[in-house]
Amino acid sequence: MPAARTTTKKTVKTAKEPILKKAKKVTLDDVWATINEIGKAHKETEAAIKETQAALKKAHAETEAAIKETQTALKETQRIVGDLGNKFGDEAEHTLIPGLPEKFKQFGFDFGAISRNRKIKNEKHNIHAEIDAFLENGTQTMAVEVKAKLQKGDVDNHIRRMEKLRSYADLHGDGREYFGAMAATVVNEGEREYALERGFYVIEPSGEDVKVSEPDSAPRVW
Repeated sequence: MPAARTTTKKTVKTAKEPILKKAKKVTLDDVWATINEIGKAHKETEAAIKETQAALKKAHAETEAAIKETQTALKETQRIVGDLGNKFGDEAEHTLIPGLPEKFKQFGFDFGAISRNRKIKNEKHNIHAEIDAFLENGTQTMAVEVKAKLQKGDVDNHIRRMEKLRSYADLHGDGREYFGAMAATVVNEGEREYALERGFYVIEPSGEDVKVSEPDSAPRVW
């Protein structure tokens, strides 16, 4: 006889319904507290902005002051350098220019007059130039540019100066021959050759005397 079957009753768990928390009621005090917090944060932000602006303004003022101080120092340095340059230039002229008419006789020149810092100007034709030393006679002139230390740029500038002198002479009916010379208390070999190759005489100290070197080829005539 078959055994009796037993049945087990299963229990089905049902999901619990979520427990809804009751929302907190917002009171007028809560609203005012929030507004006060926002106001406080706003004031703190404004204070931080003002503090930053003040710091930037101070930094800007300090920067401007530093710039002005630097500009003042630069101007003073330029003035000192300019004064030294003028002093060296004056010393070079004092050393090299006297006695040049006699020195140039060895090259066949006979200059009866010498002038210092001669200026020419013609506004209509935009001609402006200054010659440190100008030697002349009835048929020839010698325009001398004086530097403390000779540079190649000085030679190039003197070429342009000589062209202005020639133009000015032509405008005034001056048909004399114009020659050029470079004078300096310090002359390096390269700069000397550069000037001589361009048709200039070179004037420089030689011991206790002054030496005048003639261009390698014929001196240039303007």
